[in-house]
Amino acid sequence: MDTSRSEYAQRAKALFYKGYNCSQAVVGAWAEQMGLTEDCALKLAAGFGGGIGRMREVCGALCGAVMIVGMLRSSGQAGAEPKREMYEIVQQLAARFKEKNGADTIICRELLGLDGRDTSPKPAARTEEYYKKRPCPELAALAAALVEEFV
Repeated sequence: MDTSRSEYAQRAKALFYKGYNCSQAVVGAWAEQMGLTEDCALKLAAGFGGGIGRMREVCGALCGAVMIVGMLRSSGQAGAEPKREMYEIVQQLAARFKEKNGADTIICRELLGLDGRDTSPKPAARTEEYYKKRPCPELAALAAALVEEFV
């Protein structure tokens, strides 16, 4: 997917390069459309980076996209039918994320090619080398752009 045409993708990538985590980058890019301040959006998504709390589980960028879609598409109502509708949208979003990133996974450690042992809460230093080896800026851009298909 060419994310260069999406203003949301570009915003997400810029936020990631400012030092925000993948989830914050995606949610922050969509803050205004959700009726949130950027500060509020960044706080809301803070714990989802690094595969949720740097545990390397579900990709934080995808988690951010799911939060946005929930905010903009959910009725917020209880019951089986509203849940089914939202779960269907989320499953489609996850499938598109996998398709477009070329990996058959939404798991952070698998997307990063890690063995899963480094789940320390200490974030990796954002160095030039970090940015060369991590797909995170592109995954954040992808997730932010994919939201456009679902809202």
